[in-house]
Amino acid sequence: MANIKSQKKRNRQNTVRNDRNKAVRSELKTRMKNALQAAEAGDAERAAEATKIAQRRIDMAVTKGVLKKNTAARRKSRLQRDVNRLLG
Repeated sequence: MANIKSQKKRNRQNTVRNDRNKAVRSELKTRMKNALQAAEAGDAERAAEATKIAQRRIDMAVTKGVLKKNTAARRKSRLQRDVNRLLG
């Protein structure tokens, strides 16, 4: 247990940020899963829209500092590749 006032504050901040980042990562997984499920179903229009939303959320995660830039690029690339493979 921290005895120093600044460390107690740092612990509170870390908890809040951890919860916020967890919510962002969870939403990313959900959006990516939705895009892949739409592609598996063969619905090209819905898959394209879901992929666009998922990629936008990935970019937002970079802006918020949850993901690094190259990680986001890799995830977007893999998502698009998988959607194309399932549709084509």
